[in-house]
Amino acid sequence: MLRAGIVGLPNVGKSTLFNALTRTRKAESANYPFCTIDPNVGVVTVPDARLQPLSQIEQSAEIIPAAVEFVDIAGLVAGASKGEGMGNQFLSHIREVDAVVQVVRCFEDTEIHHVVGSVDPVRDIETITTELILADLESLRRQIPKLEKDSKRGDKEASSKLALAQKLEPHLDQGKPAITLELEEEEKLAAKSLFLLSGKPTILAANVKDSDLAEADSNQYVETVRAYGREHHGCDTVVISAQIESELADLDESDAKEFLADLGITESGVGQLIQAAYHLLGLQTYFTCGPKETRAWTIHIGQTAPQAAGVIHTDFERGFIKAETVGYEDLMANGSIQAAKEKGLYRQEGKDYVVQDGDVILFKFNV
Repeated sequence: MLRAGIVGLPNVGKSTLFNALTRTRKAESANYPFCTIDPNVGVVTVPDARLQPLSQIEQSAEIIPAAVEFVDIAGLVAGASKGEGMGNQFLSHIREVDAVVQVVRCFEDTEIHHVVGSVDPVRDIETITTELILADLESLRRQIPKLEKDSKRGDKEASSKLALAQKLEPHLDQGKPAITLELEEEEKLAAKSLFLLSGKPTILAANVKDSDLAEADSNQYVETVRAYGREHHGCDTVVISAQIESELADLDESDAKEFLADLGITESGVGQLIQAAYHLLGLQTYFTCGPKETRAWTIHIGQTAPQAAGVIHTDFERGFIKAETVGYEDLMANGSIQAAKEKGLYRQEGKDYVVQDGDVILFKFNV
């Protein structure tokens, strides 16, 4: 399972958010820096409004959503790349995740200590980014001498990695994260083997006060974070209120809806964040549907029907014959598989078919 790591400065709401995401109190949340030392890990279900309508079509006994893993990583501080604040240990935890959710404080509160002493979202983002870039520069400069030696011996893979490292080094030296450097597809694949922290796909989570969530679009801090994220990281921003989400975690569904309505909002920011992280990881969902269960299955975008079948069981991929499929929208518009068949919307696809998000599939296989 792919992992999204929650990072940020100390006391910006990371552990509170993690607890809300996982509906637990697994991560200690306190008003002092470094209250998280070891990373907390939680499996989080992905909200998907399509599951309930699908289950009603087949009168399924059970609904099983997709899931993604979140890791709560302790707060980074300036100098982390040099070991400040146990920085080396925390940077190694970031290296182990597949995408980054950077939590940014976008609220004033004199009772909650800010590690720098004032609220400045752009400064905070730049602090985290700078430490990742410095760690990447150090890593590249350690790798380059060996790549040069191997390249001289005629190692083609080393030569391509060396050329990429030499292309990345000046980019990083300008204070720009690796993910913002335009690369060819082959270079992107090679970049993964360099294990760059600033090359991980990133999303910003703007953490606002509960009273500000309904009017978040007019929050100056949020506007600044969104603009900065687009311009300097090419990434999106999701607005959340970690404290609200923490309170929602203790409520049942009906009470949660009433609580949100009282605040003037209809949707949980955590739900949007989970979905954004899911797509950030390059993941999408297809469905299987029957009387026993309606289930969301997770695959990588671009995977073929046999690969998607293999997620259910390796025998499905090994003995793949065909995939009988219909798009979610087409199925819901017609109300049943039979009605979709009568309109020619229920298709038979072969081994080369690239599965689309929302496909409802029945696999045929023979082992």
